[in-house]
Amino acid sequence: MDDMSSLPLVLLHAYPLDARMWDSVRAPLAERTRLITPDQRGLGRTPLPEDGATAPAAPSLDHAARDVLALLDKLEIDTAVVGGSSMGGYVAMALLRLAPERVGGLVFLGTKATADTVEAREKRLAVADRADRDGTSGWLADEMLPTLLGETTRRRRPEVVDRVRELIEEQPPAGVAWAQRAMAARPDSTDVLRTADVPTVVVAGEEDAIMSVDVVRDVADTVPGAEFVVVPRAGHLLPLEAPEAVVEAVSRVLR
Repeated sequence: MDDMSSLPLVLLHAYPLDARMWDSVRAPLAERTRLITPDQRGLGRTPLPEDGATAPAAPSLDHAARDVLALLDKLEIDTAVVGGSSMGGYVAMALLRLAPERVGGLVFLGTKATADTVEAREKRLAVADRADRDGTSGWLADEMLPTLLGETTRRRRPEVVDRVRELIEEQPPAGVAWAQRAMAARPDSTDVLRTADVPTVVVAGEEDAIMSVDVVRDVADTVPGAEFVVVPRAGHLLPLEAPEAVVEAVSRVLR
């Protein structure tokens, strides 16, 4: 296994965005280690697999995790620190389930270990159906912005609001639908997190309306020895709202 100080860092983005959500933390983190920030399948510049013999039968975050493993193989990386924001955290948990030996550290930003409730699952599937039927322009960003960003960000930082709206509007509807169905199908990850034996930091936004501080704290309480950080005046999209705090938190695991 690589020395901890030199482990590469893989950061997995939130829904419904792409890897550009890491732009504000990219330079300072790249100074510390090799940084890999893929677009997840169906979002950003990564297409969904073509229909046919190789296409998975049903959306699953396990497929997204296998995409990350395939990328690590291609880059000849044995072990990496894996970080995820929201949906990216779910993918990191799936990766930990599939290949724990590839994970040398964990960073969870605004994410949770539990599966969806029946009500949450039905809401996801309704969004997926609407994205398939109507596309996403004109409604998805309007629905999500009030909860994706903290109150302080929405009130004081219109440029961040505009950037998030732009990123949401640019995502392919088919990818949005796939991601929602994959998240709706995800299992509870509490048991796999209990087995994590690597440096871990868990970060919550004080104003996160999607993942409350208590929900995110449960992740930190589940991973043995995890550090827990609460970022004031920030909501769900911590890398966009509080990049300095995210760099500091990630750096704790890199050290």
